[in-house]
Amino acid sequence: MTDTAAASPARLAVLTSGGDAQGMNAAVRGVARTAMSRGAEVFAVYEGYQGLVDGGDAIRRFAWGDAGNILGRGGTSIGTFRSKEFRTRQGRLKAAKNLVERGIDRLVVIGGDGSLTGLDAFRAEWPGLMDELADAGLISPEMAAAHPALMIAGLVGSIDNDLVGTDTTIGADSALHRIVDAIDAITATAASHQRCFVIEVMGRHCGYLALMSAIAGGADYVLIPELPPADGWEEQMCAELRRGRAAGRRESIVVVAEGAQDRTGEPITSEYVRATISRINGEDARLTNLGHVQRGGKPSAYDRWASTWLGYSAALEALTAGPATEGVVLGIRGSEIVRLPLAEAVARTRRVPELIAAGDYDAAMGLRNEDFTDMARIFTELTHPNRVTTKEDSPRVAILHAGGLAPGMNTAARAAVRLGIARGHTMLGVRNGFTGLLRGAVDELGWEDVEGWTGVGGAELGLRRDVPGVEQFYAISRALEDHRVDALMVIGGWNAYQAAHLMQGEADRYPAFRIPIVCVPATIDNNLPGSDETIGADSALNEIVDDIDRIKQSAAATTRCFVVETMGRHCGYLALMGGLAGGAERIYLDEDGIGLDQLNQDVRWLRDSFGRGRRLFLAVRSERASESYTTDFLGRLFEGESHGLYDVRTNIIGHVQQGGEPSPADRLLATRMAAAALDVLARELGADEPTARYLGLRGGRIEDHPLAHMTEYVNSVKRRPRTQWWMELRPVVAAVGREPSS
Repeated sequence: MTDTAAASPARLAVLTSGGDAQGMNAAVRGVARTAMSRGAEVFAVYEGYQGLVDGGDAIRRFAWGDAGNILGRGGTSIGTFRSKEFRTRQGRLKAAKNLVERGIDRLVVIGGDGSLTGLDAFRAEWPGLMDELADAGLISPEMAAAHPALMIAGLVGSIDNDLVGTDTTIGADSALHRIVDAIDAITATAASHQRCFVIEVMGRHCGYLALMSAIAGGADYVLIPELPPADGWEEQMCAELRRGRAAGRRESIVVVAEGAQDRTGEPITSEYVRATISRINGEDARLTNLGHVQRGGKPSAYDRWASTWLGYSAALEALTAGPATEGVVLGIRGSEIVRLPLAEAVARTRRVPELIAAGDYDAAMGLRNEDFTDMARIFTELTHPNRVTTKEDSPRVAILHAGGLAPGMNTAARAAVRLGIARGHTMLGVRNGFTGLLRGAVDELGWEDVEGWTGVGGAELGLRRDVPGVEQFYAISRALEDHRVDALMVIGGWNAYQAAHLMQGEADRYPAFRIPIVCVPATIDNNLPGSDETIGADSALNEIVDDIDRIKQSAAATTRCFVVETMGRHCGYLALMGGLAGGAERIYLDEDGIGLDQLNQDVRWLRDSFGRGRRLFLAVRSERASESYTTDFLGRLFEGESHGLYDVRTNIIGHVQQGGEPSPADRLLATRMAAAALDVLARELGADEPTARYLGLRGGRIEDHPLAHMTEYVNSVKRRPRTQWWMELRPVVAAVGREPSS
């Protein structure tokens, strides 16, 4: 090989295959722009594997601007196809010829398990395909020798979320948004008519969408493939629906996965469920099959930033792989990208329906992630509780909110109340935070008192940001004694944690504080110790992304620069993740600071970029990124240096980030956190010396930590953790947002 050939850039192709999923475009953009930022030449394969087979114009050179406006689109802009021809060796021979003729020997595929199986087979056959093509004279021996291996990376695009070994797949979160939105809407009309609705959702072999939407939507019953109901389930289901009506519910919702079946393997259709309810309960049940709307619509904030991160990682994987590198599929587990052996991951995923068919449901559930198994247990407890009779000496658990408002607080309170009652506790609600507690605003909460709170924004119990001072501790201790509070659950943000920490520190002076206390993280800022995610942050991100989408659309007919400010105080989570999901070219954080040299570079780059034909630029600034270089200052700076090439608009999103209904992810996190908080309180109630704890989600697992040591892990001045996992995504922002110089 000549020096010139050795110096030639790597060539990488990307394709989408199988069923479409929201977020595929974000992944394609992540792959393409990351590869370009590393000096590679990128090709898009249109219409999936069929495009590889057909060649010609189906394999096109991809430029930076080709990925410029696809981030927020649903579906896949490069098309998909279930190619029968590629399944044959002759089809793969054509595909290999079309790739190698263009000098391409690196391939990223975004699709389901069938697509990834085809990718792994293609990689394994590649050396033999090269030999066959060379022997037939279809390519030169030199060409075959220059491309001895196919380097690959796979990403799972599937709304079913069925890949074993990861927490979520591309498209699942967006599909959950579609389903929960539909359940919320159907619930409203069902309540108007006191009617039962049966809702069918996708999921042939995986009950993720059905189970999670049932919990997030406050449904009464769910049927999923992994847990077929026991014999006689029809009577039990109808009895549960009648019990709900007797308790005051005006509507009933049953969610059915399309692959639901009984323990003999017979399908349980949604129509059968509807007819059963009508027959046994004597009511006019209605059926709604959501169908392909679950795949449609724009991707959620999560499916934008996570898919971009996955695309970035897949591009690096394919570009750095060597000829001997085995094929991998990349996924997200907790707050990390994981590399799984492709063949093994697909085999384990396909093992689940085999176990279901064999009746080994425990093993099938064992292959699902911890979140799935936890939620299956929690849903049963919420909807079919084995209620423990409350006794006079039952533990009295009080719930209060504190700090700033976060969507999902009502969901957490509702789950805590119902799970607490099911476990035999007396549940108390404190009105208006610690201010209400010191005034004795404490009421007993019953099962029906929290009806309908699942998807409601705000905080029905009320809250205050106030942190009680030492002079107020006596009144608070008296209130705890007067209402015989045995344990305290504090749901909130930084001020909530600070108040609980101060109480715990004064336990020697005030015996009433010597009770189990657990803090549940709920703040849009995502700035609490020990947790990758906090309740409310995902809802805020979706609000930010929706606003950015609308802001961008306002510039459709002009050349414009936008500077958008998010909330977050000194924590840049919302700015960085919102900017990544919204397609920002620049993001300004307090963690990094803003300097004059940086601004000079950005202004020069901005002016040069618009001079080369750019039409839109987006900068996102965290609200306290700099005391001097404010959002208004940045807007005036950029406009002053525009030389007439563009105009500038600034936008401060404001408190809408705290408003609105909680997203499905926040409803699920709130429910799971509430259950874990009750577990901690139950454990501490039985301890000789109960302690105060705080919860956190790490690597997909909920952990609890001693509140006394909280300050060791935070920057108390900046009010954020010392370690913030999402700061590792800054290179992703740079790779997809900063076009290499022409």
